[in-house]
Amino acid sequence: MGAYVQRPRSRSVDLSTHRWPPPFISQAQAEQLVATVQESEPHEHNLPGHNWNIKKLRHWVKAVFGYEIGRSTLYNVLKQNNLSWKKCQKVLKKADPAKRAAYIEAFDALYAQVCRGEIRLLYLDEAHFHRDMDLGYTWAERGKPAWRQSDCPPLSDRIDWYGVYDFSSGQCHIWNEGGCNGENTARFLERVAGWLKPATCPTVIIWDGAPCHRTKLVQDAAAAMGFTLVSLPGYSPDLNPIEGLWKWMREDVTQNHCFNTMRELFDACKAFIARINADPLQIISRLWPRFELDPEYEKLLVSI
Repeated sequence: MGAYVQRPRSRSVDLSTHRWPPPFISQAQAEQLVATVQESEPHEHNLPGHNWNIKKLRHWVKAVFGYEIGRSTLYNVLKQNNLSWKKCQKVLKKADPAKRAAYIEAFDALYAQVCRGEIRLLYLDEAHFHRDMDLGYTWAERGKPAWRQSDCPPLSDRIDWYGVYDFSSGQCHIWNEGGCNGENTARFLERVAGWLKPATCPTVIIWDGAPCHRTKLVQDAAAAMGFTLVSLPGYSPDLNPIEGLWKWMREDVTQNHCFNTMRELFDACKAFIARINADPLQIISRLWPRFELDPEYEKLLVSI
């Protein structure tokens, strides 16, 4: 049997089999690393792009500290300093924090009227659903990709849905007869009026400031049907709970699935609405409106 080719480990110093000391980052270096990740972007350090990843951070460590460290070591340092890998959230810098605060204050009064049964509160919005799939997470065998087949439909294969969420009763309704414009918006309001019958109290509709909502045709149609229109502050989709309906519908209908025909997509969307309408409490719980603003988000709007 041949001689043992590796040297034995030292009993007095923590060295590797090849007698290399383990990579070491001092507390000061760790703080410098964390500050670099939080306060700068790679392009400011002659590295490509605007987002830090482990590979770029290893290049930065070698350039600044003069030695290399492994991926797992670097990951542990970041984790120990309370950093985690997460998806960024967009800050809509055109949003006006004063108008958002004023809306929340006015909404409290509307909610009190809903609780007293004095008004019926609706949210209205539009969304485009394509025949092709929306990619999302799924369970798959570890180490292997999760493939889903698409027949590559054109972008024109889509349904432009109008949707309404009745917060007072926990019901939803969708409708499609072409593109989203002033004429079709007025027609949808007529459908909503029929859907609400019998009307036992005044109806308030909250929606965004889309161009098709501001046309004289739509404003006159709403007034003729007795609807009171309340506009959301600009660039504030987070204040419109019906956005949650579209997200919910994509998760159940189009996520990771490409439909063979437009009719199949249409029927699947309608079936989804029929299914969730059977449980009004679930709808209200999932599409609950916001009564408070996130001070950290609002602070970002003020500082921009």
